[in-house]
Amino acid sequence: MDPQQELFTALLLAIQSLGYDIYDGYLPPEETPYPFVYLADSQLTDDIRKGGVMGNVYQTIHVWHNNPAKRGTVSAMMLNIKTACRKIDHTTNFTWILRNTDQRILTDTTTKTPLLHGILEVEFKFC
Repeated sequence: MDPQQELFTALLLAIQSLGYDIYDGYLPPEETPYPFVYLADSQLTDDIRKGGVMGNVYQTIHVWHNNPAKRGTVSAMMLNIKTACRKIDHTTNFTWILRNTDQRILTDTTTKTPLLHGILEVEFKFC
């Protein structure tokens, strides 16, 4: 299996196990209850070595909430997701090391209702 897809699946299952509503491949319909998680784009950079393939996978994870007073909820969700990411160390075909996480929380005014938008960008090394 492709390393990026294998990690994507592991992340999807790990975040689902936290009890959060999670979407992938598309954003949910407007009437979807908040908060929710969206497993967004990923990027794979690999390097072929004599012993196999090694590389990095970069994954973006979004958290949305429709109540700007619930910043603590968004922050806690993002911490729980980062903790779940740190626990991913092996999948069927690869060993994983979480190398970096970048976290932002910002306001989102793209809808009629102001939203809080958390963005996690995680980088995993695989071998």
